[in-house]
Parts: sequence; structure tokens; C-alpha cells
Amino acid sequence: MTLHTSRGRDRCKMTVVTSWVVALPLLLLSTATWSQQPAAGAGRPAPAVVKRDSVRCSTRADVDACYDAIRWSPDDPKLLVALGDALMRAQRPADAVRNYRRAAALEPGTRGISAKLNAAEAKLAGGPASAKRAVDRTPASSVPAKRYSNAAPEPESH
Repeated sequence: MTLHTSRGRDRCKMTVVTSWVVALPLLLLSTATWSQQPAAGAGRPAPAVVKRDSVRCSTRADVDACYDAIRWSPDDPKLLVALGDALMRAQRPADAVRNYRRAAALEPGTRGISAKLNAAEAKLAGGPASAKRAVDRTPASSVPAKRYSNAAPEPESH
């Protein structure tokens, strides 16, 4: 009898060990694949968040809100123009030109894009001096040049 119970215990131990050997890799594999799956709804924010970012982009010229809104609607020309406007306010004309061009390519008939694109390119090409001169409409040659000299100043008589 003792021999028979000993064999039964070995068999029981073998079954437990075998089940652990099989169950452990399955458990590890399932946890690995479960952690890689995105949570439900994690891919896109709530519609209220997207709307809020779009409104903040259009009305407040908030660059970060524009980038967040464009992340969810990358082919919206109105958002691209609003981002270009925000970038111009932030003194980033190179980025504004890129977004204005992209908006014009997506919807060529949009009113006002060409004027905004020309203003951004002018600011990019000449900096603030050329933009100021364009506003003044004063030719640079009509402004008298300041005379510089190393000679001693002439004394003034009263």
C-alpha cells in the first residue's frame, strides 16, 4: 500500500508541475499582448476636446491648440490657415508659409490665402525693415543719407 500511495503523490506532483509549465508561458504571453492593445477610445479624444482646440486655434491664435486640432483633422484648410495666422503672430513666418501653401493646395479657391502667403513671404524675405518700408510706401532713395566721417566736427557759430 505504501508503494502505491507514493506513486500517486509523484503523479500528482507531476501533474502540478506540468500544469505550471504550460500555464506560465500562456499567462506571460497573454499579458504581453494585452499590454500592447490600445484601450477602447484611446485613439481619438472626445469630440468636445477637438471642438475646443479648433475654436481656440481660430479665435485666440493659440499655436498649441492649432497643432492639437490639426492632429485630428490634418486636411482641413481652415485650420491650416488659422495655424498660419497663429504662427505669423508668433513671429514664425517660415512655418506660416508652409501651412498657407498646404491650405492653398488642399483648397485653391479659398479667399485671402494668396494675400496672407505674400505677406508671410515678404516678412520672411526681408524681415521687419522691408515690411515697414512697404507700409510707408516711401522709396529708400528719397530719404537723405546720413553722412559719416572721421573728420572733426566743424564748430558752430552763434
